[in-house]
Amino acid sequence: MKNNILVSVVTISYNQEKFIENTIKSVLNQNYSNIEFIVIDAGSSDRSREIIKKYDHKISKIIFEQDEGPADGLNKGFKIANGDILCWLNSDDIFLEGTIKKIVQIFDNNRYIDVVYGNAWITNQNGNKIRKFYSDKFNTTMALYGNSIIAQQSTFIKKETYLKTKGFNKYNKITWDSELFLDIGLNNSKFHKINDFLSCYRIHDDGITGSGLHTKNIENEHKKILAKIKNRKLNKFDLIIFNFFKYLRKLLNLNDTYERITKGSVNKANMRNNNKD
Repeated sequence: MKNNILVSVVTISYNQEKFIENTIKSVLNQNYSNIEFIVIDAGSSDRSREIIKKYDHKISKIIFEQDEGPADGLNKGFKIANGDILCWLNSDDIFLEGTIKKIVQIFDNNRYIDVVYGNAWITNQNGNKIRKFYSDKFNTTMALYGNSIIAQQSTFIKKETYLKTKGFNKYNKITWDSELFLDIGLNNSKFHKINDFLSCYRIHDDGITGSGLHTKNIENEHKKILAKIKNRKLNKFDLIIFNFFKYLRKLLNLNDTYERITKGSVNKANMRNNNKD
């Protein structure tokens, strides 16, 4: 494996003092040395900035400035990133040990691949694992209808592939990650799924998913994206396709369907696990 492959990790932070240090440590403790770590804080009023500053000698770039939301912050980070491979890790999530080294090895051995992604553990606010999240095998048509879902925390993109897109849609406040993946897919880029678990995705009351906002609005956001790409209003046939792919996804990804059946939806599993803590 070539250690000269630079991996840029971008973390955006806003009032995550409970979790940001674990996120930082999970990047710094990777067993691969050639990592550019960029942390952007949009104006936290808690101790987040104080915690980030503790690691200023180890973090490659720290930016403290306002932005127009998560997607805007990520655009800033990716714009200054120098890596051959790009990824982003939210300030309440963590990488598992050995993740970066494993990803670099796959890219190095498969030059035709544009995106590598895997699975993720879902954890509660205390970091306890509550269930597994198995990424779908990415399909651009199903993604267009909001039903090809991959773990953002476990996804890595070639810089040259990212630069072929317009970046993150800063007006999308919920599914900016899914919209970027769709844009990459529409460029006929090659996605490669591995079965490894690469990260932990934390659900908590202050997060988008944990608050219930994600569940209520995600489908509407996907419909907006579809209408924008089709450049027309949606019709009844579009809604039929939406529902068809929703159920088809459950059949195509039986591992994740089993997790949902046996342990409940993400929010239900989180509530049940929090009651035990």
